[in-house]
Amino acid sequence: MGLAAITWIVLSLSACLLASAIYIALLSRHRKAGQGRPNLLGRTARVETALEPEGAIIVGGELWRARLSGAERVAARGSAVRIIGVSGHLLEVEPTEREGV
Repeated sequence: MGLAAITWIVLSLSACLLASAIYIALLSRHRKAGQGRPNLLGRTARVETALEPEGAIIVGGELWRARLSGAERVAARGSAVRIIGVSGHLLEVEPTEREGV
């Protein structure tokens, strides 16, 4: 293989890499940032840090602060909760019948 052939291979691979990077950058511009608060209502989440009554939950792979609503005052780590309200960056949740998500 001559130097000219190697040069063309390197240039072709570089062009493919550049085209892929541009394509990924354009796709990311059209993707929604985060979950969006309206889309969270009614969703089920997993408790990451015990809710006593405040803690943290995982929703769609994102960590959110949450407050347990209602008569229940504690939800253990790993238990399932349903999102019933949003107050700024704090989610209001209630326990579900399911033990895990």
